[in-house]
Amino acid sequence: MATERKLPRVAITYCTQCKWMLRAGYFGQELLSTFGTALGEVALQPATGGVFRVELTHIPANVTSAPADASTQPQTTLLWDRKAEGGFPETKLLKQRVRDQLEPARDLGHSDVGGKKGKDERVAAREAAAAAAAAEVAKKEGGSEEECGWECL
Repeated sequence: MATERKLPRVAITYCTQCKWMLRAGYFGQELLSTFGTALGEVALQPATGGVFRVELTHIPANVTSAPADASTQPQTTLLWDRKAEGGFPETKLLKQRVRDQLEPARDLGHSDVGGKKGKDERVAAREAAAAAAAAEVAKKEGGSEEECGWECL
């Protein structure tokens, strides 16, 4: 029996060997504190191999109530990948990336550098960066899973 997932859903995959559960929990808590009921679910997914990824599954905001087709299907967007981006996100950056996908017009207040000014440029730049990061990860994932080691630090 498949369980229904509530959307939008943030999945934070973290390395248990590196002991990143508290970091993953912190980011999940921060996202829930900021977005509240705008998020349907935040999931922590244990993994190995030095992985720390944040993915958002949602139905794009520009979809109307048209008949179901490919455009109304949930899409998954990579918001952060530690290996591709070289570390962990700042909390405000992660919140901005979630906001850009779910509620682009939303102002995140004092932590939102530049406020609503330049929002379109920020959204375009973040989408380009996320696409580049996803392409880099896809290229790297062609090999075998790395063993956890010094790269985790």
